[in-house]
Amino acid sequence: MIVETAFMTITPGQELAFEEAIDTARAFVEVTPGCRHFAVRRGVERPEVYLVEIHWEQLSDHLQGFRESDRFGQWRALLSPYFAADPVVEHWADRQ
Repeated sequence: MIVETAFMTITPGQELAFEEAIDTARAFVEVTPGCRHFAVRRGVERPEVYLVEIHWEQLSDHLQGFRESDRFGQWRALLSPYFAADPVVEHWADRQ
């Protein structure tokens, strides 16, 4: 299992519009083979920052299965107008 985290900083005043957009965009991720969980959390101390957490069966499900698909372009088209900065994306694995 791989956990992808993406910290998304949103332009001030655009948070509610971003939330509506990500509610629509999540469907592009959730239909991707290997996607097991999708969650969005809003920062308490920094309410303009959102944490998107996606659980993948394996890293290739994200990097090839999603990022190389047409769905990724649709995802980015819906969300990128709200970004104040590029998202910071990292992948996490269980300790061996």
